[in-house]
Order: sequence, then C-alpha cells, then structure tokens
Amino acid sequence: MFESGIRQLRMAISMAAGRRLDTANIGRLIHDLVATVAEFGEPGADAEEVLGSSMADPKSLQELTSRGLRRTARRLAAQSAFYARRFAAADVGTDKFALADLRAIPVTTKRDLIERAGDFRCADVPAHLVTRTTGTTGRPAEVWLSRYEMELWPALAALSSLLQDALRSGDVMQVNMNSRAIAANHLTAATCRLAGAACKLDGIVAPEEAVASLVDARVTVLSTYPSYLAELVTAARRLGVGPGDLSLRRVTVGGEVLSPSLATAGCQTLGVPHIDDVYSITEAIPVAGRACGHGHLHHDVNQGLTEVLGLASSEPAAPGELGTLVITPFFPYRDCMPVFRYDTRDLVRCLPSEPLSCELAGLPATSQVLGKAEDLLCAGPAREVTPRQLIDAIEALPTQPWPARYRADVRDGRIQLAVPAAAVNGLGEGVARRHFADAGLDIDLAIVADDLLPSLRRTRGDLREASFGGQQTLVGA
Repeated sequence: MFESGIRQLRMAISMAAGRRLDTANIGRLIHDLVATVAEFGEPGADAEEVLGSSMADPKSLQELTSRGLRRTARRLAAQSAFYARRFAAADVGTDKFALADLRAIPVTTKRDLIERAGDFRCADVPAHLVTRTTGTTGRPAEVWLSRYEMELWPALAALSSLLQDALRSGDVMQVNMNSRAIAANHLTAATCRLAGAACKLDGIVAPEEAVASLVDARVTVLSTYPSYLAELVTAARRLGVGPGDLSLRRVTVGGEVLSPSLATAGCQTLGVPHIDDVYSITEAIPVAGRACGHGHLHHDVNQGLTEVLGLASSEPAAPGELGTLVITPFFPYRDCMPVFRYDTRDLVRCLPSEPLSCELAGLPATSQVLGKAEDLLCAGPAREVTPRQLIDAIEALPTQPWPARYRADVRDGRIQLAVPAAAVNGLGEGVARRHFADAGLDIDLAIVADDLLPSLRRTRGDLREASFGGQQTLVGA
C-alpha cells in the first residue's frame, strides 16, 4: 500500500506541474488497483482522486484551466508552425496566457487540419502512428500521434474505467466500430489489456454476425455507434435473442445521436440497466464527455477546456442558446499534433444558469450533442430544428424504423422532411403527421419509396467491413 501511495503521489505531482506523465508508473498503479479490487471487491475510498476530482469551486476550476492553457499555448508557440503564426498574429504573449486571452485566438477548423496538416505537427516529438476521422461528415482528416500518447491514453482510460467499474478484470469487450477509427480501436484494445479484460475488435460486420458473437463469446461489454446498436437490436429481436442469451452488463455508444426510444429498446433487448452515451472525437482525444442521468453532457476539466461558442459569432453562447463545442486538449495529454480551440461543429445548447443537481454536478455541462451545425434547419426566427429532434421523433414512430433514415431541408420557409414508406407502414400519412406535430415539429412530410434509402441519411453503421467469409449463424436460430 505504501508503494502504491508513492506512485499516486508521483502521478499527482506530474499532473500538477504539467509535465509528461510516466506511463510505466501509471501501469503499476493499474496493477495495484486490479489487485485491490480482486482482494476487497472495490477500489479504495480515495482512489479516484488519482485522476483529479470534479471542480465545484469556480476559482479552483479557473486556476486549473488557466495553468493548462498557459503551458499548452507556450509549447505550441514554440513547437507548432501553425500555432506559432496564429499566436504571433494575435499578438498574445503565451508566457502569461489566461482565459481572457482566448477570444484573441481564432478557432481552428477541420479545413485547417486537412489543408495544413504538416504545420500542426510539433517539432520536438517524433510521430509514431497516423489515424483518420471516419469521413462520415466529409473529407477525413489525418491526425498523427506520438508513442507517448499511444501509451498514455490507454493507461489513463484503464485507470478511469476500473475506478468507475466501467471495465473489470475478466470482462470481454466487443467493439463494433469502423476499422478506420485506428486511434479509438487501439485505445480500446490497449485499455482492455491493461485492465486485464479481453477485447474483440469485430468492426462493422453484418448485424447477425455481431449478435452471434455477443452470444458465443459471452461478451460482457459492448462498444459501438447508436446506428449500429439499432441494427443489433433489430437483428437480435428477429433472431429471438434476448437478455437470457446474453452476458452483457454494459453497453457504451458514441459518435452519433442516441434517441430515448432506441436507448430503451437497447436496454430491454440486451438486458442492461442503461446505455452509456459518451462523447469523443479523434481530433481532440483524450478530452471527452459523458452523459448523466439527467440528460446533460458533462465535460472533462482535467485534460482540456471545452467552450460553447454561438453559431453566429465567436462569442460564448448564452444560457439556453445553441452553440458549437470548441475543444482545447492540454499538454501533457496531447503532444504530437495538438489542436487549440478546435471547432468540432457539434451542436449543443447551453444549460440554464441554475445549479445542477445530477450525479456529475461538479463538472461543467451542456445539453447532449444535437447533431452537426451544418445540419441545423432554420425556417425563420426561433424556428430552428436540430438533427436530434428529427432522429428522436422518427425513431419514436411505432414502426421502430431504426436507425432513422430521412432527408430534410428548408423550402419557402417550411421544413421539408422525407422519410421512407417503411417508417410509416400501417400508420397512414395522417397519423404520421400528427406524430411529428406532437413531437413539436412543424414540418411538411413527404413519404418516399423504400428503394430511395441510399439517398437518405447515412450513418456510421453503414461503414461496413468487407469480408470474404460468410455470416455466422446462431445455433437454433
């Protein structure tokens, strides 16, 4: 126990000083934690303090953020050609950089990252591995990672997952994410290895094959996208697979909108108490967010800063206003190809200014992600419709058309929504129109032939893995 305490102290000192963390030391801490849980059934009462705690005190949070911004800005100005020019143009001194200086630095866009990728690389770090964004929202961006990052992120994730009981030694995790998500897949596999769990990187295969794997491998943890979860639930029901056939205790999704109706169906069909909805993007790993029981998205404060900027300006969004998430990962958590004030274009709504009462109230929060800013529909003043509103309404139809397929645009001041005939099969157009009206959507509804599905909304679940093999079948199916 004494040696574990020394290791915790070493990690805490490095985090406070903003120095690169010793990944071998974190690995030994993970070993200590696994042994503690094996002996006592749970980590120590103060174990989670290793990773830093929530910041209920605004002054402490401001000081933590200012220190993180200062050391990150100072390093980028010295090591990144892109940000050296950006800080110089803004005429902002990085040695005394503070929260008040943020607005002087323009946001970084995905276009910047694609067109000037080489200028983002830091000169003092050798590149080790390149990963790509999935490309579902446009041309993919390439992001280079260092060996240190590839060792640090899984170590921190394993420590956090074990402390929160998100992962246990002996778990079997099935990962149904596209193989292009190299960083996410590597992170997951390495996290499982450190935590003593098994990992199945199955990719986006035929849903029947994935369901068979859940049963045959006695999978306990599933990680995937909401759209693919929809296909798994539908396939499991069709095959007669239910909670009694599965060993799942936890399901985690991210990367897309998870509707309440799909979440409920996933719990019922897969036999888990809830679906964990997390937020993370390749460009800003390891900064992440997690949803609470009240439906807020709470943002990490230890490894980076998350801002919400108004859509029509570069100013912070006001309470109740729509905005886009802008993320700055702090050094030493990101060191090879960092971004500063990266505009994710992920829509959220600022929460009212009243204090929160949820289980994660000590962390800053917004609404959950509402879709991409480019997909926001504006039919006039105060007549904005987000992708989440459309997906929630479509997936709540009695026909259970999961994942939601649609096309939406604005014509002559009216929102036009097209859905496939299968989504309203047996309901009648009048019932369908009332359904959307009851969901608060004033739209013109068009029903299109099912063979037009390829022209409607595409999802991450459509990123199928090519295979020469046949589909697995379930015994007795």
